[in-house]
Amino acid sequence: MPSGQSEPAVRSGGDAAERANRRNALLAGFLGWTLDAFDFFILVMVLDAVAKDFGRTRPEIALTLTASLAMRPLGAVLFGIMADRFGRRLPLMLDLVFYSIIEVLSGLAPNYTTFFILRLLFGIGMGGEWGVGASLAMESVPAKWRGVLSGVLQEGYALGYLLAAVAYFGVFPHFGWRVMFFLGGLPALLSLFVRARVKESAAWEEYRLGDWQSYVKVVVANWRRFAYLALLMTTMAMISHGTQDMYPTFLQHQRQFTPQQTAIITMISMVGAIAGGIAFGFLSDRIGRRRSMILATVCGTALVPLWVFAPNTALIIIGAFTMQFMVQGAWGVIPAHINELSPGAVRGFLPGTAYQVGVLCASVITYIEAVLGELFSYAQAMGILAAMVLVSATMMVALGPEAKGVSFRRDAAAAGS
Repeated sequence: MPSGQSEPAVRSGGDAAERANRRNALLAGFLGWTLDAFDFFILVMVLDAVAKDFGRTRPEIALTLTASLAMRPLGAVLFGIMADRFGRRLPLMLDLVFYSIIEVLSGLAPNYTTFFILRLLFGIGMGGEWGVGASLAMESVPAKWRGVLSGVLQEGYALGYLLAAVAYFGVFPHFGWRVMFFLGGLPALLSLFVRARVKESAAWEEYRLGDWQSYVKVVVANWRRFAYLALLMTTMAMISHGTQDMYPTFLQHQRQFTPQQTAIITMISMVGAIAGGIAFGFLSDRIGRRRSMILATVCGTALVPLWVFAPNTALIIIGAFTMQFMVQGAWGVIPAHINELSPGAVRGFLPGTAYQVGVLCASVITYIEAVLGELFSYAQAMGILAAMVLVSATMMVALGPEAKGVSFRRDAAAAGS
């Protein structure tokens, strides 16, 4: 030990560096998911404007949302395998740059066909971000805080939706929908932060496999766990996209709100989402992952009538806030829950791919709501479908396993739990 440097001082410096890396890893995952969601929900906010510009119907533009969701599993597979083989940092940086470029190009699309293809490509980038970012963040934070920090991480998604609503309120009326997509190039800058401030996951270093044969063997051995997680995430994706994607359209075309009023109500609902994700994530550290999620989905089911059939503006706002509080409350537990259920050697691939396969299976719900909303009413279509998928999600959570607080390190003492 160098002269004049005590052992406690060395340990203190190491602890400070470890805390800084935990914070930076969580921040990278959070901001990556925030900006990813911002890029996705821009289209949700400007759906009518894009339809008018391209001379297409609302369901046809809604189909491009479905296209993005449907391509997310491919991104999860590509970037997830890279994350297990080469570490979490490099795939995360490449993914951030990729989907940022595609988002900017979407704003330059000259016609519907080009736009549709770009939204397919965007789905690949969107699918890659969550699995890599979540594994990096969850492997870096202390196990005893994993639930609440899971809520913080996941609600980057809600913050992204909120920021899209803010941009719709402040940018769209003055500059149109194309400039909204140009703002989507910002995530590329986050890659610089990841490169400079985020260290590689120590858990990945411990569990990495040296050859493809061993890696494939672990993936195949866990096919039952993967199948359950994919089914779970199908129901979870349905409650999320079923209550969010067509909600601005419902507000404008059935309740006759202006674009500015729609943006404000959406922002309020996303404040509820952020609060719910953090609250139920914190609760899951106390009462368990499954109990917390079931409580949120049961309460969400009870709120469906208030959410879409409220008779006045005040109750509509309360319904929007409380519904997203519950929906994203359940979602806030997901990063911790499904990463805890995944083996360390395939944690980059398995939870992220199961998540995105679930999104693929659920992607049709946006298009179904758009079609049924045009045939009947958006309140009827969204209310019935939301109730059905909330009940389904409750059952899937109740029937599944839980591994709350499991160590992500081979040496439990090194996990910091």
